[in-house]
Amino acid sequence: MGEKDIEQIVHEVMSRIKASTAMNLQLALALMERVEAEAARIGVKAVVAVSDAAGRPIAVHCMDGSYIGSYDVAVNKTYTSIAFQMSTATLAELAAPGGSLYGIQNTNEGKIVIFGGGEPLYLNDVLIGAIGVSGGTAEQDTYLGAYGKNLLKEVIACK
Repeated sequence: MGEKDIEQIVHEVMSRIKASTAMNLQLALALMERVEAEAARIGVKAVVAVSDAAGRPIAVHCMDGSYIGSYDVAVNKTYTSIAFQMSTATLAELAAPGGSLYGIQNTNEGKIVIFGGGEPLYLNDVLIGAIGVSGGTAEQDTYLGAYGKNLLKEVIACK
């Protein structure tokens, strides 16, 4: 193994360490602000949650007029996306009757959500957290969660 190989490995490890610690309150709030603006634009009174890679909520915002029940759903969408490292919409397909994960929503003390709106957040192929959106239709929540996921790098660049 040459010096260049070692240098490349160290660079990769350092990038992963930096990425793995990237989710913080400032980033969560900046991402949530953009998702909330899009929710308002499409007429959804949403609850938006962002959790770190361990599934611990960093921030939860309830837009004026959002449903009380959407709070737990949004937070649990982040948990689900982190626990299974996939969107809740994808998990919904796998958990449908006859699917390979049918019934999974009955595990993990009821914290598994199998409808859209939860998205894992990756930076440099490292899971740094998740976003969960609840308050609209399943389609609206799915759209808003994916919207937040797709904005992540742009929001980081603006920090």
